[in-house]
Amino acid sequence: MLLNKDKWPEFVGRLAGKKLLAPQSGGDAVRFAPVSDGEVPMLDFKNTRVPPKQALFPQTETMYRFQLGTEEIELPQLDEETIWLGVRPCDARAMAIVEKLFRWDIDDPYYLKRRELTTLVGLACNEPGLNCFCPSVGGGPASTEGLDLLMIDLDDRYLLEAITPKGEALLDVTGDLLDEVKADAVKEKEKVVSAAEKKIKRTVDTEGVSAGLPGLWEDPLWRRVSAACLGCGTCTYLCPTCHCFDIQDETEGFEARRCRMWDSCMFEEYTVHTSGHNPRPTRRERTRNRINHKYSYYVDKFAVTACVGCGRCVNLCPVNIDIIEILRQVKEAL
Repeated sequence: MLLNKDKWPEFVGRLAGKKLLAPQSGGDAVRFAPVSDGEVPMLDFKNTRVPPKQALFPQTETMYRFQLGTEEIELPQLDEETIWLGVRPCDARAMAIVEKLFRWDIDDPYYLKRRELTTLVGLACNEPGLNCFCPSVGGGPASTEGLDLLMIDLDDRYLLEAITPKGEALLDVTGDLLDEVKADAVKEKEKVVSAAEKKIKRTVDTEGVSAGLPGLWEDPLWRRVSAACLGCGTCTYLCPTCHCFDIQDETEGFEARRCRMWDSCMFEEYTVHTSGHNPRPTRRERTRNRINHKYSYYVDKFAVTACVGCGRCVNLCPVNIDIIEILRQVKEAL
């Protein structure tokens, strides 16, 4: 279906019947935030700084509340339907990749319930970022994986493609604002997507990396590529597929809660045993683990690379560590 941009405010108003989040500028960063009544989100952005993985995997979440000395627990109410508008294809694909983990062995009720209640409306990338490399890891600027509805900007209109029944439901409630797709729009879409793909200049050759990484366990490249690392965790906190977490109990008087919060394998404390032993004592081991996890361990377990090529870790590393360059050195060592 086609949505003329002069109907965009009304289209957004129709979606506002549920909790609606969209990219918004705050200071020098764009991040997802609730859309107020009457507010019309603008979609002229490269990508948000913080990925929308928090839609399904909040940075801090209460698993349950309890009172000390009693056996009763209070579970959180997960019943609010939410629409995330303007999600980039790489970020939606990341959620589909991470979902494999949260469905593995034991279903995670928190993640999966939020996914059930969340509708992801994607926005194809017409102008990829400088360090985007999504095609190298199985994605693309108009990938539909993980999305419920995809929007493609055709200058004065959006082409809307429903991917799932939830996406079709959104088209149903906005149907009177939409026009049928004609051949010229399909050709324009193909032209826009092809042009976007050609604008992606950085690539990663992952052929043989998954099988070859374990053989580089003691290779000097790990000391070399980790030398500048500060251990700040930016690369993992801003990565849409990183999913490490810690679970802690917090108490105040007799009131308490068990909560889950993001953690990072790049932190020294992450692997410290109760005995005090740390199997990853330096940034060399932690960098090696991060690359092996994304490009080898996850591939072995779930048959997909745990990287979507969004480029955030390259763009925002304070010391300019470049995962594309690390992988180039891995290929060279192989």
